[in-house]
Amino acid sequence: MLYLDERTLEDAELVGGVADRDESALAEIYRRHGNQVFGLAKRVIRDEEMARDIAQDVFVSLWKKPEAFDASRGSLRTFLLAKTHSRSIDVIRSESSRRIREERDGLLRADSVPNVEEEVWQVTVASKVRTALATIPERERDVIELAYFGGLTYREVAVRLGVAEGTVKSRIRSGLSRLQESMGQLGIAAV
Repeated sequence: MLYLDERTLEDAELVGGVADRDESALAEIYRRHGNQVFGLAKRVIRDEEMARDIAQDVFVSLWKKPEAFDASRGSLRTFLLAKTHSRSIDVIRSESSRRIREERDGLLRADSVPNVEEEVWQVTVASKVRTALATIPERERDVIELAYFGGLTYREVAVRLGVAEGTVKSRIRSGLSRLQESMGQLGIAAV
C-alpha cells in the first residue's frame, strides 16, 4: 500500500493509486469529490436513494477502470461530474422507459382479461362460418380461403391455382354471395 499524504497528492496521483488498487486512494478521491458527485446526482434525479446509487456507480466505475480518466483532458472533478451527469440522465431515461412499459403492459393486461362470453360467441361463430364454407363449391371455397384466410392477393391466388386473375375475382364474388346466404340460414348475420 502507498502512504498517501492527503494534503500534497494531486488527483492524478490518486487515480494512479486507484490503478494500483490502493483503497485509500479511492477513499481520498471520495472524500474530496463525493459530496459534489452526490449533490449533482441528487439535483438531476431528485431522488436521494437513486442519487446515492449513481454516486456509488461513478466511484465503482473509477475503481474498475481508472485508466478512463485522462488528466490532460481536464480535472478529476470535471471527469467525475461528467460521468455523474451522464449516468443520471441514463437513469432518468431508463426509469421513464420502464414507467411507459409498465403502463402499456398494465393496459394490455387489463384489455386481455378474457371475456368468457365473448370467447364462446367467437368460437360459435367460427364454427358456423366453417360449416357455411363447407356448403359452397370447392373452387369458390379454395379462392376465399387463400385470399381471406391465407392473406394472398388476387394475383397470388391466381398464380397458385393456375387460373386467370379475373376468374379468381369472380369465384370470390360468387363464393361470398353463397357464403352470405348459407350464414343467413345458420343464423349468423353477415358483416
